[in-house]
Amino acid sequence: MRPKFQFHPTSQAPKPALNATAYDITPHHYHYTHFEQSDTHSTFTMPAYHSVFLDEPKQQLIGNFALLPLRTRTRGPAQQLPALAGVTELDIEPSNESYDPLDEVLSLFRANTFFRNFEIKGPADRVLIYGILYVSEALSKIKPGTSRRDAEKAVMNSALDTNFAIPGDAGFPLNQMFEPPRDRNEAEVLRQYIMQMRQELAVRLLNRVYSDPSGLPSKWWLSFQKRKFMGKAL
Repeated sequence: MRPKFQFHPTSQAPKPALNATAYDITPHHYHYTHFEQSDTHSTFTMPAYHSVFLDEPKQQLIGNFALLPLRTRTRGPAQQLPALAGVTELDIEPSNESYDPLDEVLSLFRANTFFRNFEIKGPADRVLIYGILYVSEALSKIKPGTSRRDAEKAVMNSALDTNFAIPGDAGFPLNQMFEPPRDRNEAEVLRQYIMQMRQELAVRLLNRVYSDPSGLPSKWWLSFQKRKFMGKAL
């Protein structure tokens, strides 16, 4: 059973000091407020958000990475969740049976990228971490003013590339936090699952970045291109 979120409504959020700028950067089912005080350069932040899937029962694990069910048409080892019904991927709530870890990644991406430290509380948090780092990589492929067609080509080429590091590989940036697969078979299953994640995240990210009828990428999303969650990059 997924835990309920605990958050304070915007009306109860701490008020910024004089000359401070506040950013409310999470969707309506989360609340996060970030303050930057211009005269002292100090920063006030709420704790980073963790996965709501931490207590999901009967998780399939490879190493300490959870292979959680996904809502995707991409072929792979992930258990399939029901298709969306009555909601869109932009307004789905965590309580919905079709809500998956990739919805969560995109919901928490902009809030969590402010954090250089993140306490991992379970395998589902590692899915969240990898997803956020991949979204950062995909977002870096989109330049201001790029048409959706050109952005799709660049982002999907990245998503379809099979030459990426997984836990245990020398080039994987988080090996100190991720256990490697036990054997070649597990490594292949994990690679296929991560490929599903990457391809589905690429599609959903493009839908968000290009949600404006103008056909131009969202400046709001692109403003997060230089942020590095945990100071890491894939």
